[in-house]
Amino acid sequence: MRVYRFPTTGSLERLTLADEPAPRPGPGEVRVRMRAASLNYRDRMVAEGRYARGAAPSNLVPLSDGAGEVVELGPGVTRVAVGERVAGTFFQGWLGGEMDPADHARALGGAIDGVLAEEKIFAADGLVPIPAHLSFEEAATLPCAALTAWNALFTARPLLPGETVLTLGTGGVSVFAAQFAHAAGARVIATSSSDAKLEKMRALGAAACVNYRTHPEWEKEVWELTGRRGADHVVEVGGAGTLARSIASARLGGAVHLIGVLTGGEIDPSLILRRSVTLRGVFVGSRQMFEAMNRMIEFHRLRPVIDRVFSFAEAKDAYRHLKAAGHVGKIVIRIS
Repeated sequence: MRVYRFPTTGSLERLTLADEPAPRPGPGEVRVRMRAASLNYRDRMVAEGRYARGAAPSNLVPLSDGAGEVVELGPGVTRVAVGERVAGTFFQGWLGGEMDPADHARALGGAIDGVLAEEKIFAADGLVPIPAHLSFEEAATLPCAALTAWNALFTARPLLPGETVLTLGTGGVSVFAAQFAHAAGARVIATSSSDAKLEKMRALGAAACVNYRTHPEWEKEVWELTGRRGADHVVEVGGAGTLARSIASARLGGAVHLIGVLTGGEIDPSLILRRSVTLRGVFVGSRQMFEAMNRMIEFHRLRPVIDRVFSFAEAKDAYRHLKAAGHVGKIVIRIS
């Protein structure tokens, strides 16, 4: 099989394509023929040696998100069948309940080998069936970005119909959050530096949009758009550099879901106190959450927004497209 590896991380140019023997599943494992994979900002950080959770292991197979079909079962596997269309969970061991520190040691594309290969061995417990109406390319976008958005909006403090959700930018998490919120009967306010991108967010159901380049103090625009009340939920993907504005955009007692690490800066805890805001870090989600999310996707027949699909041979170009930050939605690599 063909497989991409980083002999060492630190530069995208170190990404190497090689031929290797096809893997065989052991007890409790499943061999999956990968059909598509998608990129997240985390994958760029891993490639450049900037991932906050430490240096990646040598010879790492990158990317956490992928979908394919089961081609071989290891001894004792009964929960999936040969021919079934599946996606791998980001954390191969986090099945449900609260996250355990040990789960970090089984994160695809970081702590352990990821999915940018023609075939991949998964733990049988680390797979979920993909919605029937989705292509492999669409399903490959779900494990990280979609599940992170789902976890933010529907687990610790579930979104209610009629509430307002503020999303920042047009990356994968923000686009999924807008789609999920709209499907759940919530009002979406979207921000971006591009009017063209904001028009795409309107097409996905955003009720109002704010160009933060035109309005640098965009929290004031959100404040007015919400009748000087603030948003019930803020999906914060920028990091410390945008967090103060996100807190100011939230209603008194609202929720700010901290996801991204795109910008640096200091955090003033008094802002959280004055707004009585719940600030919660969100790091993907469990298999149980993934299965619940898929039920919503199937019921509403939601389709992930794909910005561009690259061939397997164009993997480096896919990374470069991610770095250019001009995309709306997800960037996918077709493997088959």
